[in-house]
Amino acid sequence: MLVEGEPMPIHAALSDDGQQLTISVSGRFDFRAHQDFREAYERAGVLRRYVVDLRDTEYIDSSALGMLLLLRDHAGGDAADIRISHCSSDMRRVLSVSNFEQLFRIDSPEVVQAGC
Repeated sequence: MLVEGEPMPIHAALSDDGQQLTISVSGRFDFRAHQDFREAYERAGVLRRYVVDLRDTEYIDSSALGMLLLLRDHAGGDAADIRISHCSSDMRRVLSVSNFEQLFRIDSPEVVQAGC
């Protein structure tokens, strides 16, 4: 639930070619974002590529990890092309401890800054 005047925590943008969905998460990536996050990728249908941009994310918890797994299932499981970008070192550590590096492409800060 959002408090009036609070920015939307989830923003989705489809690429010009219609092949990639970028989902940006701001603030806390937790259970409160579940419905908006799910609706963002379900509305777009199944695409070739997904990017979850965490540049404005302050916090990530276990429910967010579950949401990422649901996105992976939606996108085709092992065949899914999902990149998680702009992770802080703390978020990257959470993803690494959870072995998400084996399931998703996780951009290091150096790669993101170089524009890759």
